[in-house]
Amino acid sequence: MKRENNKSVEMTKFLAILFAICSGLAIGNLYWAQPLLVQIMNGFGLPPANGGLLVTATQIGYALGIFFIVPLGDFLRRKRLISIVMILSVAALVSCAAAPSFAVLALSLFSMGIVTISGQVILPLAGDLSRPDQRGHIVGIVSSGITTGILFSRFASGIIAGLWGWRCVYMIAAVLNLIMALVIIYVLPEISPKNKLDSYKRLLLSVFTTFKRHETLPRILLHSGLIFGLVFNIFWTSLTFLLSGAPYNFDTFQIGLVSLAGLTAAVFGLGIGKLQDMGLSVPALGGFIATSLIAMICGFAFYDSIVAIILIAAIFSIAVQGVSVLTQARLFNLSNEERSRLNTVFVVNNFIFGAVGSALASLLWTLGGWSYVMAGSALISFAALLVWLSSRKPFSQIDSQQIQ
Repeated sequence: MKRENNKSVEMTKFLAILFAICSGLAIGNLYWAQPLLVQIMNGFGLPPANGGLLVTATQIGYALGIFFIVPLGDFLRRKRLISIVMILSVAALVSCAAAPSFAVLALSLFSMGIVTISGQVILPLAGDLSRPDQRGHIVGIVSSGITTGILFSRFASGIIAGLWGWRCVYMIAAVLNLIMALVIIYVLPEISPKNKLDSYKRLLLSVFTTFKRHETLPRILLHSGLIFGLVFNIFWTSLTFLLSGAPYNFDTFQIGLVSLAGLTAAVFGLGIGKLQDMGLSVPALGGFIATSLIAMICGFAFYDSIVAIILIAAIFSIAVQGVSVLTQARLFNLSNEERSRLNTVFVVNNFIFGAVGSALASLLWTLGGWSYVMAGSALISFAALLVWLSSRKPFSQIDSQQIQ
C-alpha cells in the first residue's frame, strides 16, 4: 500500500466513503459539548451560562488549527499529518472525559479544537486524488460526511449523556476516533508531497496571497459566506429560540429531533457534486441560492406550523449543502498545488461569517423576533443572488478550463 506516485493512487468510492466518515468524526468532535453544557456546568457546580466559554474555547482552538496546521497539507505527507492529528485528537478527547475541573476541561477542549482538523486536510486530498470529471462528486460525498458528523454528534451526545453522563460521551468519541485513526493508518496509501516546504513563515504568508493569484476567489468566498456562514447560522440559532417558546414550547430533545431535518442535506449532497462534473455548476449554484431565498420567505409566512417548519428546514438544508459543495468544488479547481491553503481560506471565511451570523441571530431576534430573523435572512440570500448574477461569466470561464 506504500505508493509514492500520486498518479498510482486511485480514488475509489470506498476511499471516498472512508474519507467522509473520518471527516464527519473529526468535525463532530467540535459539537459533542453543545447539548451537554447544562449537565457539565451542574456537575462542576457552576452557573449554566458559563458553559458558553467551553464552546468558545473549542472554536478558538479550531480556528488556530485551521490556520496553522491545514496549510501544511500542501507540503507534507498527508497520511502522516492526518494520522498525527487524529491520534492527538484521541488524547484530547480522553483528557476531556477525565477533566477534574472546569479549567482543565476548557483547556482540553481548546487543545482538541486545534487538532481535530483532519477533515479539512482530507477534503483537499480528496480533490487531489480525484479525476477532474469526478472531483465534484467526490467533494460532495466527503462534504455529506461532514454534515452528517455535525448532526450526529449533536443528536447522539444528548442521548448518551442522558443514559451514562457527559464524560461517557467523550470516552465513546475517543474510541471511535482511535478506531478510525488505525483504519486510516492501514488503508491510506503514502502520497508524496506536492510542494517542497522552504519556510513555514512563507507558507502562512502564501495563504493570504491566494487572493492575488485567483481573482475569482473573493466571489466564491462571498457565496459561501453569505449562505453557509450568515443565513445558515442565523436560521438554526433562531430556530432554537422559536421552538423553545410559545406556541411550541419544545424541550431540548424535541428541538434535536427537528434538527434532524438537516439530514436531507447529507443525502442530497452525495449527488450535488455531479452537477459540477457535468458543467452545470453555474446555473445550479444560482438555483440553490434562489431556493435559500424562497425558504426564508416561506419561513416568514408559515412560522406557526411545525410541519411547515420541518419542510422549510429540510429544503433550506439542501440549498445550503448545494452552495457549500459547488463552491468548494470550484475552489479546488482553481489550483492543483494550493488546495490545502485554499481550503484554509475557505474554512476561515466561513468561520468568520458564521460568528457574525450567530451574533446577528441574537440581534434580529431581540429587535423583532422570528419575522425580523426571516426578513434579514431573505435580504442576505437576495444579496448572494446578486453576487451570483455578477459572477456567472467568470465562473463559466473557470468551469470550461478545468485543471487537468
